[in-house]
Amino acid sequence: MLKWGINLWPPFLGAGIRVKHIAPDYREVIVSMKLRWFNRNYVGTHFGGSLSAMTDPFYMLMLIHILGSEYTVWDKTSTIDYIAPGRGTVTARFTLEDDQIAEIKEKTASGAPCYPEFSVDIVNESDEIIAVVKKKLYVRKKQS
Repeated sequence: MLKWGINLWPPFLGAGIRVKHIAPDYREVIVSMKLRWFNRNYVGTHFGGSLSAMTDPFYMLMLIHILGSEYTVWDKTSTIDYIAPGRGTVTARFTLEDDQIAEIKEKTASGAPCYPEFSVDIVNESDEIIAVVKKKLYVRKKQS
């Protein structure tokens, strides 16, 4: 249901961004975007804003579902490093490991916030990296 809703969300629909897979345990999400006339930049490659948008909510959404309603999870910062021009279909694969989740729970157990950082590569059809996105989140256990 989440995959269906995200694929119909106007910013993703308008940019041609598609969620291809969400693991049942929310520890993996795969997102892709085909190069189309409406998401090209002036020089005919993927528009940087669309590349950034395709990575925007996923680590936050994954942690919201994994950690549950006892936690507040927000995106804090995002940076993108463009490595090569994006042509054709590009893909981003988001993963969360058990040790990352355990570390977040440990750091927030006292009620203090933590700011986990994640990195995701955007790759082309030849699996070459075209951009690297770094995300910092705000996570805090809710006070009862």
